[in-house]
Amino acid sequence: MAKPFVAVLMGSDSDLPVMMATLDVLKTFSIEHEVKVTSAHRTPAATHAYVKDAEQRGCKVFICAAGLAAHLAGAVAGITTRPVIGVPIDNGPLRGNDALLSTVMMPGGVPVAAVAIGSAGAKNAGYLAAQMLAVADDALALAVKEERAKSALAVEAKDAALQVKLKTL
Repeated sequence: MAKPFVAVLMGSDSDLPVMMATLDVLKTFSIEHEVKVTSAHRTPAATHAYVKDAEQRGCKVFICAAGLAAHLAGAVAGITTRPVIGVPIDNGPLRGNDALLSTVMMPGGVPVAAVAIGSAGAKNAGYLAAQMLAVADDALALAVKEERAKSALAVEAKDAALQVKLKTL
């Protein structure tokens, strides 16, 4: 049986700098993943074929990044019943607001989980995928909890440093 993996799909290779945040999170948790450029509009047949093939090979979560009309996540959600996370890319004249609306405005029964616009959303897409996989993986669930605790400690350390600095002002 193939090891579960996450498919990270981008509408354009220009989305890669933003999506590196997703890939970094997946790597942090040693989550297997594939990355592919495919388009809901320009290569719909190839997108469909990839999603079906990935699903058969063990893909458990699809993360789809797109700007402007951002139909990639919705198109993928229409093909699979696996969870789909949409990452609106912050490009174009509306700075990703159009992509956000295209991502969240799905018809009932065909959900897409939408995260924030841009790199913060890309990072959260990686964490959300990890949390989804952790439902069936106790070791991953523990790693996600430990990462969250580590993040909390970093905030507490920053506050402690700020308090010291404020006393010297």
